Amino acid sequence: MKRKTTIGFTLIELLVVIAIIAVLAALLLPVLSGAKAKTQRTVCMNNLRQISLGVRMYSDDSNDASPTPGGTNSMIVHTAYKELMKHYVGLNGASSPRDKLFACPADVFNPGFVVGTNSMHSFVEKSIHGFPPDYSSYVFNGGDNLPRPTKDPKRTFTMLGLGNAKLSSVKHPSRTIMVAEFPVIFPYSWHDPSSHGVTFPHLPQFNDSKDVVSFVDGHVSYIKIYCNPDIPGFACQYNPPATYDYQWTPD
Repeated sequence: MKRKTTIGFTLIELLVVIAIIAVLAALLLPVLSGAKAKTQRTVCMNNLRQISLGVRMYSDDSNDASPTPGGTNSMIVHTAYKELMKHYVGLNGASSPRDKLFACPADVFNPGFVVGTNSMHSFVEKSIHGFPPDYSSYVFNGGDNLPRPTKDPKRTFTMLGLGNAKLSSVKHPSRTIMVAEFPVIFPYSWHDPSSHGVTFPHLPQFNDSKDVVSFVDGHVSYIKIYCNPDIPGFACQYNPPATYDYQWTPD
């Protein structure tokens, strides 16, 4: 009578297999993470192309005006454009979280003070797209280029942008921002937090953060945004140095 031979792994063989799986996982995770980030950027770029086309259609029907509501509130200047132009991209009725065209899939964290917490110097896991009434991850370059007084009598505050401009009058349409991801205002990056570098002391702001931006001529790019540490507040208060690939102003 033949004895049965049991075939199986020894403990050492099992440990070797587990080690190999762990090494493969470690090698694959960065690749998978990079692919996910690239996919999110692609979705965001496609969103901005469609939104920019809607803005252009609004302008064509509005005597070449840009979709800005007026007023002085900085967030309204940058976000209320959606209400004016959204039906050009097939959205009717009140804005809602279901407006996926206006949702960047990478919009999952933002500065606490922006999304309704008391945290001034850190990020929290909350999306801009989740906030009423606009429900949008994107902002229009709607500053009006008018100086405003600040608490310091020696300094004024100016939000640069297309607020008082006709789109056909923009002198450098391939450089001038039209619609962009929300983080360009400060700036920081949803897609590449490693570009955040050193936090400036007044806000979670970072030089050379990478964001997706659409331009007046219709093209969309993933670019670095300049932040001047000597001017606290929004990055749209100043045009960047000439080495950067964008500007805020129409001239």
